[in-house]
Amino acid sequence: MLTPSQKVIIRDRHRFRVIRCGRRFGKTTLAVKEIKGKAIYHKSKIAYFANTYQQARDIAWEMLKKELQGAITNVNEARLEIKVKTQIGEESLIQLRGWENVETARGQAFDLVVLDEVASMRNFWINWQEVLRPTLTDTKGECIFISSPKGYNHFYDLCNKELTDTDYKSFHFTSYDNPYLPTDELDKAKATLPSERFEQEYMASFQKTQGLVYKEFSREKHLYTDLPEGTYEKLGGVDFGFRNPAGVLDIRFKKDRFWVEDEWYKRERTDALIADYVKLNNFSEVYPDPENAGGIEELRQRSINVREVLKVKGSVVSGINKVKEAFITGRLMINKRCVNLISELEMYSYDDEKGDRNEEEKPVKAHDHLLDALRYVIMTKDINQDMEAEKADRLLSRLRNNQMQTR
Repeated sequence: MLTPSQKVIIRDRHRFRVIRCGRRFGKTTLAVKEIKGKAIYHKSKIAYFANTYQQARDIAWEMLKKELQGAITNVNEARLEIKVKTQIGEESLIQLRGWENVETARGQAFDLVVLDEVASMRNFWINWQEVLRPTLTDTKGECIFISSPKGYNHFYDLCNKELTDTDYKSFHFTSYDNPYLPTDELDKAKATLPSERFEQEYMASFQKTQGLVYKEFSREKHLYTDLPEGTYEKLGGVDFGFRNPAGVLDIRFKKDRFWVEDEWYKRERTDALIADYVKLNNFSEVYPDPENAGGIEELRQRSINVREVLKVKGSVVSGINKVKEAFITGRLMINKRCVNLISELEMYSYDDEKGDRNEEEKPVKAHDHLLDALRYVIMTKDINQDMEAEKADRLLSRLRNNQMQTR
């Protein structure tokens, strides 16, 4: 039986429903009921995505089979697919998939997509915009996004889409909104867990990610809409990638300040294609990943002004500290259109199971493609400026000494 809160969501007819809910709210039950209704009453092709294939099996597979008893015409256990007979004698197809293989959905057409635990889905925007959103175009299909928050990342932006797009509707329910959960257990969790963890997991409140690397970044302080008038150097930061997304940042530089004006974030682009894109942007200087010799050669073959990026022991930590310092001093600003960079800033973290990290330890290698591109530019440009300033100081000191000696 659906709870009153679940009924509110089920009855809503917005095309894209974003559900922010606390733990044990009943999100899987809600998803299964929605899938059942779509499959039984209309000939439909439906996809349910969890973060991994195994999670899709563990979370929803058995519940779906039980809920659809009597209507199932075929079950494929290996592929996690169910065929269901509709009320008018046709067939619907339900597929369960893992987000790690979301590319397999490219080119398909769905009537309904359900995304479970959206806040933990890596590279969300690129996969939603390039892979899943097109699968709903021909069918004018719907999507349900379900998650508990995980910092102020892409799920936070998704919850605010209703402010600018009437196809979206957001819902917020806490664990207390499930009347079948014992309230005393929830109260006990509130009394024993750190307040930030309880607010995030049970009250579905947005909190800063635990172990966040760039705690200094603030949407209120560091985002802008329009680039201030003036003359700037146009710098490019490049992180190569193929299976993982490639990232290119358009960074404007003036005196000692950086404005990240735009981003390019694409998957399955060869080094040559990335270099072609960089060439089109007419950067005055380009700072690429120093470990990709092939990519750097592609840039140089196109007469791009490639600058050497430092890559030695401790350079990652040093670069992170340079970016942090730029945020603290207000020297680094991000254009609001750079949604993937903003998402990475709000997800890039140390291993939260190990607690706070000291400055000598590296973050988890995830959510960092555009952050690497940012780090290459800021670290190298700042170091070069420091060296130039040091040379100037030495030259000035030498001139003063010569003047003293000639007197």
